[in-house]
Amino acid sequence: MSLASRLKKLGIQEAVKYLYKNPEKNMLKLLDWASVFGKGEFDAQIAVIRKAVTDPENPYYTFVRRLFSDIDKEVLITLAVNFFVNASLDGGQKQEEMREKYQCNIPWAILLDPTSACNLQCAGCWASEYGNKLNLSYEEINSIILQGKEMGVYMYIYTGGEPLVRKKDLLRLCEVHDDCIFLAFTNGTLIDEEFADAMLRVKNFVPAISLEGFEEATDSRRGEGVYKKALSAMKLLKEKKLIYGISSCYTRENFESISSEEYYDSLIDTGAYFIWYFHYMPVGRRAVPDLLPTPEQRVEMYRRIRHYRNTKPLFAIDFQNDGEFVGGCIAGGRRYLHINANGDMDPCVFIHYSDSNIREKTLLEGLQSPLFMAYREGQPFNENMLRPCPMLENPDKLRAIVEKTGAASTDLESPEPVEALCSRCDSYAENWAPVAEDLWAENRLAKKAVVAESRKP
Repeated sequence: MSLASRLKKLGIQEAVKYLYKNPEKNMLKLLDWASVFGKGEFDAQIAVIRKAVTDPENPYYTFVRRLFSDIDKEVLITLAVNFFVNASLDGGQKQEEMREKYQCNIPWAILLDPTSACNLQCAGCWASEYGNKLNLSYEEINSIILQGKEMGVYMYIYTGGEPLVRKKDLLRLCEVHDDCIFLAFTNGTLIDEEFADAMLRVKNFVPAISLEGFEEATDSRRGEGVYKKALSAMKLLKEKKLIYGISSCYTRENFESISSEEYYDSLIDTGAYFIWYFHYMPVGRRAVPDLLPTPEQRVEMYRRIRHYRNTKPLFAIDFQNDGEFVGGCIAGGRRYLHINANGDMDPCVFIHYSDSNIREKTLLEGLQSPLFMAYREGQPFNENMLRPCPMLENPDKLRAIVEKTGAASTDLESPEPVEALCSRCDSYAENWAPVAEDLWAENRLAKKAVVAESRKP
């Protein structure tokens, strides 16, 4: 670690310790210092934070205070250093240097499947098709992380299968790579007291527990009793003063429940700190296109999540509708890529085509492959950031990419021609396009109005 990095790390550590002494008073002092040392560069962001910590009516007023009262001090310090210093400041600079040097996408995060095994058989889940056939070995995962860190990547996200089937290996990786953050999308049923205590020990593992809504919706897809087991895991994590979040997929059938204020408030009450909302994707042989949300439902999701963000203390990410904040599609290594349990490098966790395998190529060689370079050349796939995906909203783009690069299906149970996948999206894309154009125009007008108001004397 360079001297500059050590100083940044020490600065974050000391800042958090200073906050713990008197959060109410010292938060404002730190913001004042940040404004001075930032020389005005971050004043807009500081103003937002200042409002959150001083205005009791601000939804994040209680959120910020919960971080210091309800989260283990050493866990919070570790996550703050690894996120702000390693993954964002130092890591971001290294990623940019690598992009310039190699003229290819370099990710901020790497998603990988430690295993295809799962203790559940959720309806419509492509991972359940693979059974327990495939695993990335500990050595392979370790190699991926070592290669990633050479590029400045310190954020690793486990998908699956059920990642916690590999508990021991995942905890060992947390210990070996204590400068990284590891987030896992998990059904939560394998989180017990022993594992929660291990999380407290390693300090850099964060679970995102998958829910389909309330008990009936969750159990109908995941199996009887899964919802109660997930709630028990959440209660345990809260008691242990650990950070965790929620992952929820919205479909045409569960949309109303999963986007309701009642559901959102229930997650806050359980102690969750974030929620990832995912749009249903018609991927895999068991895909059901009729589960795709209607255009009207997607617009309502767009409006509800933005309303909740402005009124409730839970950080929300709407994976499909937040393209405007990240410049469209972030896959193909632009901000992330996916490595499945067979070692195949997919451009996206939802798009299972590849021309590279981590067992045959280095991570960098995969990012320089024809498929990943085609992604880089095509991004953004649409100037309307509410139509970001080359599969869901622009299926002809994915058809062209796969045909041009010769990428093969990585669906390990039943390889799927790209035409079969994209044909499930054609009607959806056609129906969404005019609605998205109207919503995007509305969005632009609203932003112009905000800018004009801010310029008034």
